[in-house]
Amino acid sequence: MKRRLSTTLLTLFCIAMSGTAQVRLPQLFQNGMVVQRNKPTVIWGDAQPGQQIGIRLHKQKTMVTADADGHFRATLAPQKAGGPYQLTIGTTVINDVMIGDVWLCAGQSNMDVTIERVYPQYPDEIDHYENSKIRYFRVQTDKDTHAPKADVLPTSWKPLTQANVKGFSAISYFLAKRMFEQTGVAQGVICNSLGGTPVEAWISADSLLSEFPIMVQKTMLYDNPEMVAAQDKANNMANNRWSELLDKSDKGMAEGWNSEAYNDKDWRTVNQYSTLTQGYHGNYRGALWLRQHLNIDSKHAGKAARLLVGTLFDMDYTFVNGREVGRTYYQYPPRRYQIPTGLLHEGDNVLSIRFISKYGIPHFIHEKPYMLIFEDGDTLRLSEQWKVQEGALMTTCPSGGTSIQNLPSVLYNAMLYPLAPYTINGVVWYQGESNTGANDGWVEDNGPAVYGKLLKKMMGNWRALWNNEQLPFCIVQLANFMAPSEQPQPRSAWARLREAQRLVAINDPFAELAVAIDMGETVDIHPLRKKEVADRVGACMDHLVYGKKAWLSPQPVKATANERQVTVSFNQPMLSGEQPEFEVCDASGRFVNAKATCDGSTVTIESPVANPVRVRYAFKDNPLKARLQSAKAVPASPFEIAIEH
Repeated sequence: MKRRLSTTLLTLFCIAMSGTAQVRLPQLFQNGMVVQRNKPTVIWGDAQPGQQIGIRLHKQKTMVTADADGHFRATLAPQKAGGPYQLTIGTTVINDVMIGDVWLCAGQSNMDVTIERVYPQYPDEIDHYENSKIRYFRVQTDKDTHAPKADVLPTSWKPLTQANVKGFSAISYFLAKRMFEQTGVAQGVICNSLGGTPVEAWISADSLLSEFPIMVQKTMLYDNPEMVAAQDKANNMANNRWSELLDKSDKGMAEGWNSEAYNDKDWRTVNQYSTLTQGYHGNYRGALWLRQHLNIDSKHAGKAARLLVGTLFDMDYTFVNGREVGRTYYQYPPRRYQIPTGLLHEGDNVLSIRFISKYGIPHFIHEKPYMLIFEDGDTLRLSEQWKVQEGALMTTCPSGGTSIQNLPSVLYNAMLYPLAPYTINGVVWYQGESNTGANDGWVEDNGPAVYGKLLKKMMGNWRALWNNEQLPFCIVQLANFMAPSEQPQPRSAWARLREAQRLVAINDPFAELAVAIDMGETVDIHPLRKKEVADRVGACMDHLVYGKKAWLSPQPVKATANERQVTVSFNQPMLSGEQPEFEVCDASGRFVNAKATCDGSTVTIESPVANPVRVRYAFKDNPLKARLQSAKAVPASPFEIAIEH
């Protein structure tokens, strides 16, 4: 009887597998996909209503019947790491399927930063490294103001090869590489990030409605695809028209200011770090031309070279001896342009930049490289002195309006919702810069005062979507950024948002905080040290996912006071020594600097004020002197806590 039943099931399975109707599968189900090991594998898609679909992956198989709407969903039992295998769903065969670990890496631009951007930091880590067991799935940018979508835009799984690596998210790359080296199993990374986006864009409307109804209402104003398309079209037309008028008005274009032969002797000379424009108080919109002369010796004449023009605010067209060698359309990417063989000649050469400023205050970014690098490794530093001339002064580009992709729920609808319930091992969340606006008390506040609530809602929302209340989250805390200050910054939005991130992480048993307070740059919101951040993320996941002992960021346990001496206890041993960046306040709420010394697992602070009530550490935009670390050299998070008496 048992044999007869088994034969019947096998017959039905074969019939289901040989059905002629094609199934329709989400973008995630493609050649090269990675399936999460040791957890149930959820497979879903669309077929003809009532159609039976056979599903097989390695040792597991099942049958499912599409419902009246044509939807089907099946779950395969957990399987160990391995592959490559075939996944068969009806008549669709997906090849080169690995079973390993799958990570969802999400957030805004710091998660978006690619290997191409950080390559000069880690050439030895990147050159020649290929691994067919590391796969990368990049969710394409999309938005929807109306409702969750069924699928993301067309994309694919890409193996880690030298041809593909430059497009990998840097955090994703270094995390996957680290985890592969530790586990030896295939690593799949789903990168789902978009620069400049606030946390509320990644939360469902249903989750926001009870506590943030105004946010939901804000998106409902655009709940019309035709209106959204019209606004996008209007913005594009305005940008294009502004650029057309600029080109027509720009004397530099008409007179060939990029030409090697042009005589710039009457142009004024300006240091690149001073005000570049004259008489506009730095508030200049339009085209600004800069030129400098480079003396090339006979050794390097005719040779190819790499031109580094730091980072510029905000657009540039760069020329060498009249030929364009590169252009960049916004401020953040580093300018790394290739000068071809034969362009440089012995003696005087001309470097010219057509600097386009849409948003005022055109400027060079400090602390970035400005040089020529020749093939033999020799370098020629650019002068900080430039010949400068205004090409065209323009009115403000009228393409402002609402950025649809930043509206509440629109990215959740189009980029996040369609990914579930694809089984994942954990989430890495690197976001927050776009929520540092100071809107405290305003009805549409989305700043540090409410960020903690929004982040908790997002995490709960995603866990519900994946039907996993214990879905691990690693929150990457904002790095240090902007001008450092010796004095307390009572309203630092960056410090307050970091504290919101810290509190969410320490109060969630399935979350950890990857501290990056020592990884930032004063002048760049996109610091390049992504490998070190990924290593800290990996340590968090070692603890959260694998239950390993990991060296995590130390956290304050409590603060007590005995007259003017404050003692802060930590949850692990610390490196001893003097510790700058501590502050205390009394009941007035005014913080003052205080001397502090670390010994063992405690920090002792000498309070300049009587009856101190709160203590905080590294609570600034950019606390450059912060050096409080665990005994294992892991930096402590910035924090603010009450003092017990």
